[in-house]
Amino acid sequence: MTAKVSTRKFDVVIVGAGGSGMRASLQLARAGLNVAVLSKVFPTRSHTVAAQGGIGASLGNMSEDNWHYHFYDTVKGSDWLGDQDAIEFMCREAPKVVYELEHFGMPFDRNADGTIYQRPFGGHTANYGEKPVQRACAAADRTGHAMLHTLYQQNVKARTQFFVEWMALDLIRDAEGDVVGVTALEMETGDVHILQGKTVLLATGGAGRIFAASTNAFINTGDGLGMAARAGIPLEDMEFWQFHPTGVHNAGVLLTEGCRGEGAILRNANGERFMERYAPTLKDLAPRDFVSRCMDQEIKEGRGCGPNKDYINLDMTHLGADTIAKRLPSVLEIGHNFANVDITKEPIPVVPTIHYQMGGIPTNIHGQVVAPKNGNPNEIINGLYAVGECACVSVHGANRLGTNSLLDLLVFGRAAGNHLVAADLGKRSHKALPADAADRSLARLARLDNSTSGEYAQDVANDLRAAMQQHAGVFRTQAMLDQGVAKIAEIAQRVKNITLKDKSKVFNTARIEALEVENLIEAAQATIVSAAARKESRGAHTVNDYGDTPAHPNGRNDEEWMKHTLWYSEGNRLDYKPVNLKPLTVESVPPKVRTF
Repeated sequence: MTAKVSTRKFDVVIVGAGGSGMRASLQLARAGLNVAVLSKVFPTRSHTVAAQGGIGASLGNMSEDNWHYHFYDTVKGSDWLGDQDAIEFMCREAPKVVYELEHFGMPFDRNADGTIYQRPFGGHTANYGEKPVQRACAAADRTGHAMLHTLYQQNVKARTQFFVEWMALDLIRDAEGDVVGVTALEMETGDVHILQGKTVLLATGGAGRIFAASTNAFINTGDGLGMAARAGIPLEDMEFWQFHPTGVHNAGVLLTEGCRGEGAILRNANGERFMERYAPTLKDLAPRDFVSRCMDQEIKEGRGCGPNKDYINLDMTHLGADTIAKRLPSVLEIGHNFANVDITKEPIPVVPTIHYQMGGIPTNIHGQVVAPKNGNPNEIINGLYAVGECACVSVHGANRLGTNSLLDLLVFGRAAGNHLVAADLGKRSHKALPADAADRSLARLARLDNSTSGEYAQDVANDLRAAMQQHAGVFRTQAMLDQGVAKIAEIAQRVKNITLKDKSKVFNTARIEALEVENLIEAAQATIVSAAARKESRGAHTVNDYGDTPAHPNGRNDEEWMKHTLWYSEGNRLDYKPVNLKPLTVESVPPKVRTF
């Protein structure tokens, strides 16, 4: 079979051209390595472009700050499921990567003295939780857009080689379990290729399209997760999904947390600023999981806005038209286009909407993929790295703080790049490809091309999204999760029966969608099975059955559940590994009840 497939060789094959993939490729290309970057879309269309609010870094330009405060906030925000060594590494590196990005030409907003403008963001505080701090380095409300274009320009300058409109299909592992390349589909021709690499780096983003209401782009189908799961690699902490408090009602389009950072207020049907009751210190700038639950509670108790009382109002009218035009121009545009609202004059309707995946492919701080083997919970898988939202180095734990996603991309994309440069790949030879290198991918495509009956991919995908929305939402119950496990298992069987009516080769988007559903189902099963097994409430995983008790405040059970979930596709089984509570150089932050 493999004889039909062309092979191309590279030092490093990177799958994904978003912020983390391009930050890694920049380090590698500048070092003279031969790098291939695959992307389903043109690089500047990657989902990083949708990030709005800012990049978290303790520059201290607008208020007193240091990385110790950032470290504390991130540990607390993670509900103590984040690994403290990785969190320390990220927070210490943060100022360095932001200044580096500034020197690449990133057009940050500026203060009067020329320093980078910083706005407050949810869960970010000074002096260990005493007061909000201004830590989000922003380019208006288009920070991700500016960052992605800056990194793309630098990669063009460094002569990085992009494979645009290519979809990676499967990892290639040899007899020793080392990763030696990927198979990929060239959309323009429909041909399958082997891209052989001394190392493969996955930077494919999240799988937010497993939910019906999502701020994620249609390309976010968890392709890296699917590739890893099919190759026998576990997925970590997939039960934890962040609902962003301010998705536009009935549209799912994101309104940045920067709105609240600039002073926007959440109001219920009575016009009340209700967050003062739930979080007297941080108010509207409490962490996202907390704010989302408070909004949901207001709606459930009948204080929602609108004729159906099913949303909350986000009020920015007091900020003034000039401030909004300067600091939140995209939000102003979104209000007109998606809610028919002029936010300078009236509030905009919002609801919690799925936004970010805290879990992913397990890695260490160098981006190396790890998995349990021979008693070591973090045995390195040779030849495979993962960075960005598809990876779980576990800096976010059970809940990510706003601005830490763009920071994660920069810090760990750069760290993986540096680690690979130090490995001196240029002097190493390629490992041999196994004889059956492309067989799995060719068999998957052949099954679709030879099918004569079955279901349409988008019908199965829509049922998958509806089931996940119903059974794994903001508030969960054990019964809902258990029913969800059975429902997603049924849908997994239907995925095997997807058919293609159009068998053409050139730009066949139906074939791409069918292949994407095979990745979506891996992410969905990992999520629902992991969630049903975790018998506690922690961070974004809030289960009504496990509520506030004296023994377990907020429903969190540290004695039994302060551990990372590992889900394996083969056998649909679970394993666990301990959370690392030891930072690199500072004292550990001991677990306590989260209050704001």
